[in-house]
Amino acid sequence: MIETVIRKRIEILCDKALQKRVTAAVDRAGITGWTIVPVTSGKGREGLWREESVMGTDKVFVLTIAAEEKAMALAEDLAPMLTDLGFILTMWDVEVIRGERFD
Repeated sequence: MIETVIRKRIEILCDKALQKRVTAAVDRAGITGWTIVPVTSGKGREGLWREESVMGTDKVFVLTIAAEEKAMALAEDLAPMLTDLGFILTMWDVEVIRGERFD
């Protein structure tokens, strides 16, 4: 039977123009990898929105998986940006194979 370990999956929704600030925070937390996924539209508290490259408000998800300590360090680092810049951060437990890749 394959063994799995619990890690934290973290998704950060931010403006594309700010993605480097997020990936820098991921690096500072000691997390070894991340993936950026473009987001084309959505709906939130303030209603519908869609990608708007001309206005510079297109959005991305920065995705990563990490051990809990590193995930919490990342959340602490990004906390001021969540309010100031309107980022959304979600985090939950996931089971991964080869957990050493996500320490």
